[in-house]
Amino acid sequence: MITHDILIVGAGLAGMRAAVATPPDVDVALISKVHPVRSHSVAAQGGINAAIGEQDSWEAHAYDTAKGGLYLGDQDAIEAMCREAPQDILELERMGVIFSRTPEGRIAQRPFGGAGFPRTCYAADRTGHALLHAMYEQLLKRRCRVYEEWYVTALLVEEGQCCGVVAWDMVHGGLQVLRAKAVILATGGSGRVFSTSTNAVINTGDGMALAYHAGLPLEDMEFVQFHPTTLKDTGILITEGARGEGAYLLNTLGDRFMKRYAPEQMELATRSTVSLAIGREIQEGRGVDGCVLLDLRHLGRARILERLPQIRELAMEFAGLDPIETPIPIRPGAHYQMGGVKANAWGETDLPGLFAAGECACVSVHGANRLGGNSLLETIVFGRRAGTRATESIRHCDLVPVPETILHHEQNRLKILLSNPGPERAWQIRDDLGKTMSLHLGIFRTQQSMREALSAIHALTVRAQQMCVHDKGRIFNTDLIQALEVQCLVEIAHTIIVSALGREESRGAHYRGDFPTRNDEAWLRHTLSHRRPNGPLLTYVPVTMTRFPPA
Repeated sequence: MITHDILIVGAGLAGMRAAVATPPDVDVALISKVHPVRSHSVAAQGGINAAIGEQDSWEAHAYDTAKGGLYLGDQDAIEAMCREAPQDILELERMGVIFSRTPEGRIAQRPFGGAGFPRTCYAADRTGHALLHAMYEQLLKRRCRVYEEWYVTALLVEEGQCCGVVAWDMVHGGLQVLRAKAVILATGGSGRVFSTSTNAVINTGDGMALAYHAGLPLEDMEFVQFHPTTLKDTGILITEGARGEGAYLLNTLGDRFMKRYAPEQMELATRSTVSLAIGREIQEGRGVDGCVLLDLRHLGRARILERLPQIRELAMEFAGLDPIETPIPIRPGAHYQMGGVKANAWGETDLPGLFAAGECACVSVHGANRLGGNSLLETIVFGRRAGTRATESIRHCDLVPVPETILHHEQNRLKILLSNPGPERAWQIRDDLGKTMSLHLGIFRTQQSMREALSAIHALTVRAQQMCVHDKGRIFNTDLIQALEVQCLVEIAHTIIVSALGREESRGAHYRGDFPTRNDEAWLRHTLSHRRPNGPLLTYVPVTMTRFPPA
């Protein structure tokens, strides 16, 4: 049996930052289904927010975040994130992150949607790549143990606290028990519940499903952000940094249509506003072959090559055009899960010994709509905080004995899955799930569309329990891993649908055609989804307000 003081599930930015935050005398290990630098954090492009400008302040950052989230974010957590952001940016710089610079040598910042100041620090359009590799260097320096290519199947809960995990070793095959005094979930998002998504194929909501199965509630799952600008057909992200640098959005008439939806902020309105505007243009026949155009031509070759080299490369590779000369066809795509495992501003969940950070957690700093640049910040601030608080929690506790029955239960579950006759395969169910969610739970939602999705999800749940795993082997059985991921995706999708049906208003990323207005009196509250045999049970809790009343 493997034993550590702290076990971190997930090795992206949140997980690695949590590990680096622990002191040298703590035995910390990370467990991940991919190599750390293959984590989805590497795909972040535009930047990371912090009020380090002379005219900016953390209070202004906090206000923009609360307002941008339509006041559904918990303001104690928002204040903590924005207050600590400048110091975290300077710490990242000391760790070796190569930020882009101003002519004076200061960290460069660009404007992002919903922000009152240019406060998004960036490394060209590869910010996540720069951060992740710098953090991995710190992980190596810290000499943390990393179990890469392991898939966690269950949390260990004994005597009312989390005391480790059960995981499948992909390289050698077989289940193992890993004990720990504290476990931190940092497994990222669940964007692959949709067919068109900016998310990597590994983003299957594993950590959310682990906590959900352990009896913990998932918070605000109805709020799924659709990024306004993804490449048509592929869903590949085209960073908000392009609009931050001055790119225009054009419809088939050549109009900058955002002047009708957000005349002051134009292309730099909040993501939910821009996505809805694009959706409306396409819906009303002013799109260009099912999309709109992102025009960078006026920025000029030099600026595009300096500030947006990856965007040019992606457009040339996947759309067959050079944005220096031709506008890019884009449309909104599923991007970010504002909801997740309910956690406080220190990453603590309702289960002692279990913490959560990053996109899999709902600390609730984003509310109903995340501002661009706040997701990378969330991973750094709350990853660090979770690592710090987990360290404090283990100082005065002992390892809990783990009964062998837990391992036997997981072995039986996998044995049943491997012996299912089928006939359906995991990819078929995953494909149908993605199409269902994209069709019925996209930018525009109605009770009828969501009820159709709910009916479909019941059938998909049954199919997911009966799917066939063709590969019966133990070594690198990707067929088995995909089957386990599909079961997570179906369960997460169920919480999204039920939570969205319950919220009878429009707020941020949740837009209902049958309830088109925001209703603070009835719905300024968080949705909690509790796992039950027949589907999620919803309860509601109030939003934490401090200095910014709803406006």
